[in-house]
Amino acid sequence: MSESAVALSSLAVPLDGRQSETARAIQRGALRYLAARGLMGVPEFGLASGRRADIAAVDGRGEVWVIEIKSSVVDFRTDRKWADYRLSCDRLFFAVSPDFPLHILPDDVGVLVADPFGAGLIREAPRHPLPGATRKALTLRLARTAAGRLMGLMDPEAMRGIEL
Repeated sequence: MSESAVALSSLAVPLDGRQSETARAIQRGALRYLAARGLMGVPEFGLASGRRADIAAVDGRGEVWVIEIKSSVVDFRTDRKWADYRLSCDRLFFAVSPDFPLHILPDDVGVLVADPFGAGLIREAPRHPLPGATRKALTLRLARTAAGRLMGLMDPEAMRGIEL
């Protein structure tokens, strides 16, 4: 890959050193799954709460999904902030690797099993509709984040110093 391609790909998906190779592989597969079903995903999406969703996605009707990536059992057992994401989506999912023990995941969250090439839906997530004002603010934030990242790909100088 050329230097410019590496630079552009790092703008499209922020890498901060916290993601393992496994998490990036799950992310890629989950994003492919979402796109194939008409949802556009934004990885590493900052929520109004200050939390960061691994992936936030929106469909053509405006339904918002949050996908929380769990790259290992230790990651799942030590991270309980995922329950807070329910306030920022209509549906909440875990995305895990094919060797993840699914029986330890809670029943009230959707489950995707993903690898770098795609993902499969194991369990649908229950729908808990967002309040209208929250949906509007979240949709605007998603649009601005996605547009800002695209602009950063097209003209990195224009985005210097601008927080998304």
